[in-house]
Amino acid sequence: MLKTKRIHQIQEYVLKHETVSLDELVEVFGVSKNTIRRDVQVLVEHGDLKKVYGGVAVNHSTLVSFNDRKVRNQTEKTHIAKLAANYVNDGDIIFIDSGTTTFEMFHFVKEKNITVVTNNVDFIVESMPYKNLNIFSTGGMLERETKSFTSYKGLDLFKTYNINKAFMASTGISISNGVTNSAPLESELKSSAVKKCSQVFLLVDHGKFDKYALTTYCNLDEIHYLITDKEPNENYQLFALEHNIILNY
Repeated sequence: MLKTKRIHQIQEYVLKHETVSLDELVEVFGVSKNTIRRDVQVLVEHGDLKKVYGGVAVNHSTLVSFNDRKVRNQTEKTHIAKLAANYVNDGDIIFIDSGTTTFEMFHFVKEKNITVVTNNVDFIVESMPYKNLNIFSTGGMLERETKSFTSYKGLDLFKTYNINKAFMASTGISISNGVTNSAPLESELKSSAVKKCSQVFLLVDHGKFDKYALTTYCNLDEIHYLITDKEPNENYQLFALEHNIILNY
């Protein structure tokens, strides 16, 4: 197994079980304790996990809840969401990613006649009174911290549904590391959405640039529209020009 894939799976395992011993990880992943120690150290240094006696645990202090993120940079989120919503037309079949900025799109698309596939719990709940919004949930496990559904089974949706536009969120983006996310279980779903949709819109505020999280769910050149709240620096402008990415801010 590749090291990066193993580290990814170790994080998923710890997130699921909250606290695990190093011996348990050795047994589950079939590698030496020294290898497990090195892999765990990568996750600890990144801030996702913390060491405990004889093992490792989820570092809850680094997990920012959906509600906390929702009130941060609210003006910027609303601005970005409004710009993104302008690309949504009646009859569209779209994917709305989990995230506070993507959720804000609800306020600008709620009167449109569209079909929405989403793992965004708040978007689903708020859509209840609007019969013009045809909602399909990806289903799966409820992730309370991010108010989203996470499940590998949700990937099957992208094999059968003809979704033409995907509106994606990210923990951080960079030219070198691409579009990243801190929750591994969400990353596979995000990757599938990007690969399936003919038009991919990335919604990120200026504070997400030159930042990166644990997993990369797509390269930056795989998106078609980059929607933000401020003019990106010259490096991103040149990158967008070279890869035919439309910037909107």
